[in-house]
Order: sequence, then structure tokens, then C-alpha cells
Amino acid sequence: MLEYRDVYAGGRLVGSGSADVITIVNPATEEVAGAVPSMVGTDIEVAVTAARKAFDAGPWPQLSPAERAAAMDRLAAAIEARAEDTARLVTAEMGMPIQLSRRNNVMIPCGIIRYYAALARDLSTEEMREAVSFAGRTMVRREPVGVAAVIASWSYPLILAFCQLAPALAAGCTIVLKPAAETSLSGYILAEAFEAAEFPPGVFNLVTGTGQVAEMLAAHPGVDIVAVAGPTSAGRRIAAICGETLKPVSLELGGKSAAIVLDDVDLDATAAELGCLCFANAGQACFTMSRVLAPRSRYDEAVSALACQASAFVVGDPMAEETTMGPLAGPRQRVRVESSVTAGVTAGARIVTGGRRPAMPVRGYYYEPTVFADADAGMAIARDEIYGPVVTVIPYESESEAIEIANDSSYGLAGSVWTDDPERGLGIARRARVGTFGVNLYVPDIGAPWGGRKASGMGSVYGPEGLQTYLATKCVFLPA
Repeated sequence: MLEYRDVYAGGRLVGSGSADVITIVNPATEEVAGAVPSMVGTDIEVAVTAARKAFDAGPWPQLSPAERAAAMDRLAAAIEARAEDTARLVTAEMGMPIQLSRRNNVMIPCGIIRYYAALARDLSTEEMREAVSFAGRTMVRREPVGVAAVIASWSYPLILAFCQLAPALAAGCTIVLKPAAETSLSGYILAEAFEAAEFPPGVFNLVTGTGQVAEMLAAHPGVDIVAVAGPTSAGRRIAAICGETLKPVSLELGGKSAAIVLDDVDLDATAAELGCLCFANAGQACFTMSRVLAPRSRYDEAVSALACQASAFVVGDPMAEETTMGPLAGPRQRVRVESSVTAGVTAGARIVTGGRRPAMPVRGYYYEPTVFADADAGMAIARDEIYGPVVTVIPYESESEAIEIANDSSYGLAGSVWTDDPERGLGIARRARVGTFGVNLYVPDIGAPWGGRKASGMGSVYGPEGLQTYLATKCVFLPA
């Protein structure tokens, strides 16, 4: 069992001022995996002060972009040196199957770091323009915003951390990371990696705790910008706090994404692709395609094909190489899924497969991948984010109706269309009111902006746009 009682601040572990701890339970075994401090205001002060000092007086923002890029490349190598330990620890924290964990908690985060390191090398921080309003020139400078508070979620903990950490570091910001309570242990491995990569003290700082810690970070006057990944309710609360001081905030929140299946597809091949988008990580992803819209003329065929894919998942020990679906992240998450399934049945939807806890294994917060049929777009299971392995198949009569159903959501993060005619699919993509959309696939691209609309958040991660989030513009007017 791993046990920490410290804030990581200024390049070292500092004893927490809190006597309270958060116990982290392995969702596959229901055994204690470790504990971290439930931090208090004095701990937040220590971390923010260290980040503030490192920004105001330390070398990091004054380094050239190329020097910061070199440090980031060292960080990626340091994480890779801890690859298996990192992947297994996250699996023990929240139940992601180990093969998925190696990809999502090592390979992709390191790819994000190296992408922004490359952007940093080419970063132009000053641009000279001929003035329009007077005889002279204007210098446009792009400077790091300052201290960034990054509040990450537990579902893909290292991706959701580094999609903000990497561009912030590339820009020259210093950081206070607050991981989700459920995945706080892996934050300390990151602290080790930053040390191994020889980052200046105070560039990376770590605090742990509940949502109250996130709110204290957002409200702290030493924090210049806040990034949040998590549920919409938490994002609204942090945004309200930031709004009081007009502090910029980036929000990556929930979703209820729709996959539109057109009448011209090979349904077996489409269902094979949709299986992962519906059920990977036990459906615990903001972009999960939890609504599948199928043409009424092929509705029964679509339901059957998707149910077949759901039944093919190997539910079990997430540390086993053959497992393709582990447990839900915790007991509250399973209760939430069960309540949603019960509500769906009560509303008249039909369970085709799943809809229960598996008989084996006996321990752990497992739930079978579940497919609902005979549902309509007004049911709660088709409108509310469940955040579990539950998919609702909804029939439609026409292409226009499918688009209308897909857009009739309080969320606007992701969507997809599946068709043998890519141009037809592109036409639907243009009419979708979401931030990201896939035609015959859905894979977030590190090189392009990724973010949502409506209750799914605001701002973008990835791409050059993600770097711009952490750069402030200053204009210097110069005479002729």
C-alpha cells in the first residue's frame, strides 16, 4: 500500500497540515490501495507560493522555448522509465484494463508532451507590425500567463492532466496539479518524474483532496488561470469562482455523444468500431458514444450487432492481459449506473444484453456492458450522462430526424457518423452542433483543437490552440 502525507511543492515533499486522509480503494478488489492527505488551506498556500516564486523569480519563464522543450523531452523519457509502475498504479486506482492503461497513462501522455515540446521549439514570442493608427511600429509579445491550476479527472487521469500541463509548460507557466481524489497516488509518480527530468523547483507542484481543494485553488489570488476536466456540475462551480475575479478558465466537461448509423453501412463492421467507443474504460469517458441512432429500416439488425459487440467484452481483473473491461471506478459510480438502468426499464426501454452485475468476479465494482432498445430520445437514459457501460439505441426515420435527435442535447462535446459514403457523412458533420465529430471513426487528434460546446465546456485542448490558452498578448507601441 502506498501512503503519502505530503504536499509536493518547491521541488520537495512538505508535510501536510491536514490530519485527514483520503483512502483510495482498488475498485477491482475492494482492498485499500493507498492514502493521500485531504489537504487544507495552508497546504494550498504552500503549493501556490512555490509556483508563484518559480514564475516570478525562477528561471522557467525566462528560459528560451528551446530550453523548455529540452526539459519536456526529458520529462517524457522519465515517465517512460516508470511506464509499467505508472500504468499498474492507475489501474489499481480506478480499474482501467492494464493494456488500455499502458496506452492512456504512458504512451499518449508522452506523445502530448513531445508534441508541445516540438511546438515550443518553433514558438515565436515577438512579432513586429507596422502601425496603422500612428507613424511607427507595434511589437506583439506572447508571454506566459503565469501560475496555472490544473484540476484533472479520474477517468483518463494522465491524459487529462497532460493535455493542460504540456501546453502550460511549453508556454513557460508554472503549475499546481490537483488530481481527482480517486487517482491521487499517480500524481506522486509525476512528481518523481519531474525531479528526474531536473525541472527547476516549483515548476510542478501537487496538492490532493476533495472538490473543496479545487475550489480553494480556483479562488487563490496567486493562481492566474484554471483548467478543469470533470463533471459539468464541478465545472460550473469552478467557472463561477473564476468569474468573480475574471480569471480565465478552460472547461472540459461531460457529454452525451451520438453515433449516427446510416442505412448504407456494413453493420457488423460498424458495430465492431462502435463497441470500443461505447464501452471502452467501462464507458467512463466524456466522449463515449452512449446514444446510437439507427435507421428504423435496419433497427433490429443494428441492435443485434451492437449487443453482440457488448457481449464480446471480457469483464474481469483489470491487471490480466486478456481483460477488456474492468470495474467501474467506485461504488457510487456503480450505484449511479444501476439507478440509470432501473429508470430506463421503468420508462419502457428494453434491456437487450447486460443490465446487471456479473456473477463473477464476486468482489469489485463490476457491471456488465448494457444495450437498451425500444428507447426514445426523451428518456433519461438518452439524455443524461450515465458515465458507465450503458448504450441506448434510438430509431430514426430520416437523415434529418437523426441530426435533430443528435443535436437535441444539453451537451455538445462529440459525435460521429457511420456511412459507406464519406461525402454524405461530411455533410452530416457540418450540421452537428458539437465541438468534435468523426466520420467512420472517432479519435481525438493531438494536433487539432478538442473541446465542447454547451454543457460540455469551453475552451480547447490540443493543437496550437491549446498552447495559445497559456499565452497572454502584450502590445508595445514604438515610434518611427
